Amino acid sequence: ESSVPVPVTCATRGADLVETRQLLLCPAHCAQYRPSVFGTGVYAAVSSVCGAAMHRGVIGESGGTLMVHKLPGRTNYLSSTSNGVQSQPLARWTASFTVTKWVSPPQEVSSHTSTAAPPSTSKLGETVPDCQVDVALLLDSSHNIGQRRFNLQKSFASKLALMLRVGEHGPHVGVVQASDMPRTEFYLTNYTQPKDVVFAIKEIAFMGGNTNTGKAITHTVETFFSPELGVRRGHPRIIVAIVDGWPSDSLDEAAVLARESGINVFIVSVAKPSPEELNMVKDPDFFKKAVCKDNGFFSFTMPSWFTTTKFVKPLGQKLCTIDQMLCSRTCYNAVNLGFLIDGSSSVGEANFRTVLEFVASVARSFDVSDVGARVGAVQFTYDQRLEFGLNDHTTKEQALQALRRIPYMSGGTATGDAITYAVRNLFQKRRPGSAGRNFLVVVTDGQSYDDVRGPARAAHKEGITVFSVGVAWAPLDDLRSMASEPKESHTFFTREFSGLANFQQTLVRAICRDFTDAN
Repeated sequence: ESSVPVPVTCATRGADLVETRQLLLCPAHCAQYRPSVFGTGVYAAVSSVCGAAMHRGVIGESGGTLMVHKLPGRTNYLSSTSNGVQSQPLARWTASFTVTKWVSPPQEVSSHTSTAAPPSTSKLGETVPDCQVDVALLLDSSHNIGQRRFNLQKSFASKLALMLRVGEHGPHVGVVQASDMPRTEFYLTNYTQPKDVVFAIKEIAFMGGNTNTGKAITHTVETFFSPELGVRRGHPRIIVAIVDGWPSDSLDEAAVLARESGINVFIVSVAKPSPEELNMVKDPDFFKKAVCKDNGFFSFTMPSWFTTTKFVKPLGQKLCTIDQMLCSRTCYNAVNLGFLIDGSSSVGEANFRTVLEFVASVARSFDVSDVGARVGAVQFTYDQRLEFGLNDHTTKEQALQALRRIPYMSGGTATGDAITYAVRNLFQKRRPGSAGRNFLVVVTDGQSYDDVRGPARAAHKEGITVFSVGVAWAPLDDLRSMASEPKESHTFFTREFSGLANFQQTLVRAICRDFTDAN
C-alpha cells in the first residue's frame, strides 16, 4: 500500500474504502460530529473510520494518521465506551475493519537494513532464528474453556507472537476463533509488528459455544490462506489449533483437506481429558488424525493454562523448523490405491503368491495410514470378491499382511466385470474425507472372457487411473484397452511371473508422475 495517507472526512465509513489495507488521514474535532461506531476492536464496515480510530485510541481529538485493515463480516459487534466515544452494538454486518496506529516508513526500513533478518529477541528473553512462515492461530473460544482460561490462552498466543517476532519480513500471524461457527479475527498481513499483533489479540472477544475445531480448520483452509489476503508463495503455511480438552466435532475431513492444500496442522492440546472424561470424547484419536503426520512433531501438549510460559519457546522452535514442514499432498501420502488381482485357475497357487508379493511391494512404497495413502484389493475369476476396502486397514503393516494373506480363489477370467465391481466397491465406498487420487492396478495372466473396453472407459471417466500388468498369456490388446492414456506408460507385460518384481519401482514412479501431473 502507499505510504502517503489519503485524507478522509469524519463521515467516511469502512465500507467506502477499496483497499484491503489503507493509510488514512482523519481531520481534527470529529468527536463533535458524533460519528456512528458499531463494535469494539473490530468494527462493522458501516462505522465511521475516524470515529472507530478515536474509540480505539489510535488518534486523538486533533485527528491523525491511521492504518485500516478490512476483515470479513461477523455477528455480534459489541458496544463499549472508550476514549470518550460510545460505540453501539450490532447483531450482524457484511464486512468489518480494524484500525491501528501508523508506524512511519523510516522506522520500518531501519529495522530491515540487511537482506537476512538477524536472530530476534522477544520480550521473553528468548531468541529464534529467521522464521519465514505464515501461521493461522486457531483459538478455542468454547464455553468449556470459559472467560478466565480464554484470557490465559490469549496471553499464551501473544507471547508466542512476541517470541516468533512477527514482522513484515519474518513470520506472519493471523487468528481464527473456533466456536459453534468459526470467525476470522485478523489475517496474516493485517498486523505486521509484534506489538500490533499483541494489541489485536488482547481485543479479541470471547464467543462461547462448542469447540468445533474441525469446522474452524476447514474454514481456515478455505478462506484464510490466499494470496489476496497476504499468504506468501513458497512460505510454509501452518495452522496451530489450540484445543482445551477435546473438540466437539470430527477433525478427519478437515485434516485431509488441510493436507491436500499443503497446510501443516499442529494440534496444541491443553488439559487433556481425564480417564473418567474419555467416554465424553467423540473421537479419542482426534489428536493423531488431525495433525500433519503422526510422528509426534506436529503434536503439542500442555497440562494446564496456568503453566504455559515455559512451553512458548519449544512450540515456537517447532513452528520455525521449516525443513520439517512437509505436510503437503504427495503421491506417497494421498493416493487411493486399488489392486485388482486375477485369481483364475491358470495362475496357480504358487504364482498367485508371487503376484501377492508383487502388489505388497508396490503398496510398501506408500505412506499407508488413516490420514495418508489407502490400499484396497479385489480378487476376481468369473466372480469378484472384495478382499478389503480402502478404509479397512489404517497402517502399512496391516495392509501388507492383508495383501499377503489373500486366499486363492481359482476359476475363470472375467476382467471387465471385475473392473466394474472394483469401481463400485473400492472407489465409491470410501469414507467421507478420504480424498486422494484414485489408481487401479490390474494384474492378470490371460484372456478375459468378457469385454474390458467398456468397463475400462467407465473407470477412466470416473477419474480412476488404470495400470494394466499382464503375465504369460495376457493379450496385449486387452492390456492396452484397460490402461489409461498414454497407453505405453500404463501397460506392463512379462512372460514369467518372476518378472513382476522388475516392474515395482517403475510402477511406483509412474503413479507418482501421474499424481504430480494431475496436481
